[in-house]
Amino acid sequence: MIRIRCVVERITYQNPENGYSVLKVHVKGYDDLVTVVGNLLDANVGSVLLIDGDWKVDGKYGRQFLAGKWEETLPATVYGMEKYLGSGLIRGVGPKYAKKIVQKFGADTFDVIEEKIELLQEIPGIGGKRIRMIEESWARQKEVKNIMLFLQDHGVSTAFAAKIYKQYGNRSIEVMQENPFRLADDIWGIGFKTADGIADKMGFGRETYVRLRSGIMYTLSELADQGHVYAQKEQLMEKAAALLEAEEGCIAMTMDQMLKDKDLIRQEDGVYLPPFYYAELGAAGKLKRLAGAPAADRLWTQLARARQETGNDSLSVDVGRIEQSLHRKYDQIQADAIRRCAMAKVMVLTGGPGTGKTTTTQGIIAAYRAYGLKILLAAPTGRAAKRMSEATGLEAKTLHRLLECKPPEGYGRNEENPLEGDVLIVDECSMIDIVMMNSLLKAVPLHMRLILVGDTDQLPSVGAGNVLRDIIASECFPVIRLNRIFRQAMESRIITNAHRINAGEMPDLSNGKNTDFFFLQREEPEEAAAEIVNLVKNKLPRYYGVPSSAIQVLTPMQRGVTGAASLNLVLQEAVNPVGEGLRRGGFVYRAGDKVMQIKNNYDKEIFNGDIGTVENVDISGRVLAVNFENRKIQYDITELDELVHAYATTIHKAQGSEYPIVVMPVLMNHFVMLQRNLIYTGITRARKILVMVGTKKALSYAIGNVTVTERNTMLRERLSGDGGISDAVS
Repeated sequence: MIRIRCVVERITYQNPENGYSVLKVHVKGYDDLVTVVGNLLDANVGSVLLIDGDWKVDGKYGRQFLAGKWEETLPATVYGMEKYLGSGLIRGVGPKYAKKIVQKFGADTFDVIEEKIELLQEIPGIGGKRIRMIEESWARQKEVKNIMLFLQDHGVSTAFAAKIYKQYGNRSIEVMQENPFRLADDIWGIGFKTADGIADKMGFGRETYVRLRSGIMYTLSELADQGHVYAQKEQLMEKAAALLEAEEGCIAMTMDQMLKDKDLIRQEDGVYLPPFYYAELGAAGKLKRLAGAPAADRLWTQLARARQETGNDSLSVDVGRIEQSLHRKYDQIQADAIRRCAMAKVMVLTGGPGTGKTTTTQGIIAAYRAYGLKILLAAPTGRAAKRMSEATGLEAKTLHRLLECKPPEGYGRNEENPLEGDVLIVDECSMIDIVMMNSLLKAVPLHMRLILVGDTDQLPSVGAGNVLRDIIASECFPVIRLNRIFRQAMESRIITNAHRINAGEMPDLSNGKNTDFFFLQREEPEEAAAEIVNLVKNKLPRYYGVPSSAIQVLTPMQRGVTGAASLNLVLQEAVNPVGEGLRRGGFVYRAGDKVMQIKNNYDKEIFNGDIGTVENVDISGRVLAVNFENRKIQYDITELDELVHAYATTIHKAQGSEYPIVVMPVLMNHFVMLQRNLIYTGITRARKILVMVGTKKALSYAIGNVTVTERNTMLRERLSGDGGISDAVS
């Protein structure tokens, strides 16, 4: 093995999935830059690296240094010091100040920063505030380097170092040595396998309690990510045993202790993580109590009195007057929905695209407003809430805003401080998982009405549960199903094809000038990817006169040539290839990039699935600003793993959103994800134009695949299995 000491000049290539990197580095004694290849995902421009490896000659690229083990160190030369300080690793020092500092202090630069940092005031433009920023960043960087060395010694990616330091500070290494499995519990993005790798290198036994406990918790969390509210005991034992490579007897003993410690809750054959158990129990109980309690508004009291006096239980609001006020005609089912809402406490309105959910909701709102009811409107995502506001003319809030999310305490609206109003109408309810539904219901006072609107044929929620479907299946509440496609909607092939797909039929794929639904046959994934880039960059903007940013690529999968990760790289290169950016995990984020938040961040009030645009990048400060619906949010470089590029995104992530133009690959290399409800959901995200790229074989396969994965949930049984609403509220 040969050891070289080098300064990273530029990063030519990085693969974020496997860490493979190609760096151009400056090595003392070499006139030209040296190419280094290997797993160097966490190296930064300006970093000084000590790399153990060997030389090799590549037939195509020539002489390269193949990296084995490497570590980052502080530079020893004036040149290296300037590159290091100017790289953006130290906040408050960009290339300009790095040059001035090194010119002033030369080889003593780092000693000055370490021991006499106040001397930096001798540099014009550096004041007390900047010195404090540099001092804090320098101390932090030193500690992060110690953590990086610890992680490298234990064979773990150093990309987690900054996150670990942010969580535990100067106790980071001590915490990891005491119980590395805490990393998986405490830090988003670090899973059990990473923590287990550290524990293994530290000599933790395979069947120690902390390891088995952490593995069981991780298994349940993974099942929750797949939509399960609980695990069947055998299912949990089998999956945990496979993960932990441990005897089922040891796992059973660990599980028994966890049940005693209340880390887990068991009901019959189901094993729950406590938050999911209490969410399901709470949501079921509150829905039944809500449906059984009378409303307190004028419409309810007047209608109840009139029905009692006349003995006519069919008395309701005058739909004819509502039609006159709104200048529209309702069909029989829609009119029935408006009449039934008059005496409903909990009601569901469901139907596919073009069946009039929005116009029926407008009629329901008009009925309530005629009697002076205070109406609250909400939806799971910002885009869905905005669409709801545009359709109704009333303010609609995201569920997080409605509930006044206040980290770290939780939601400001709850049982002690409920929502104020007479009726709450929630759209896109198929997206709501069991934990969010419970949080929402806690804030709904018993006198309030609740109208749930959604399309059960779409994909279920990303989080655990199948809430809307379970509520409907319980048969405990009035459900209005809209199934007639209106004439105006019939003119859209997006809508008619969505309904054909939902009925198990092939859509009309005949292209033409007057259609809004196009199908481009491309057999190979590489061909499809190239066509998608051409559509987004050239064809669609030119034909429809829109910017590329108005076009959203939706794909069934994250991985593969036509997966979201790969498409984002080629689309960024096509539509936003130049400019300075911050690099994290193999990706570079530049001003103008379309990005998506992939984690609920309650401090920033930005949530999973929110899409924004990078407005500016501060290289020296190592921060960038993202514009989310006219809200400017700052991200430190260590927080960039909460963002992904969003030129392309998965169909799952697009739930609740609509886009003017959607481009969607459908190929057989996606076969593990090809299901009818996935394609249906993707198509119905397009408001004006949909372009499908792929093969008829893949589309046909998806339409024929209706094996919707069952989710472990007991909400339906909890709602209907104990005698129904009357018993619960008597």
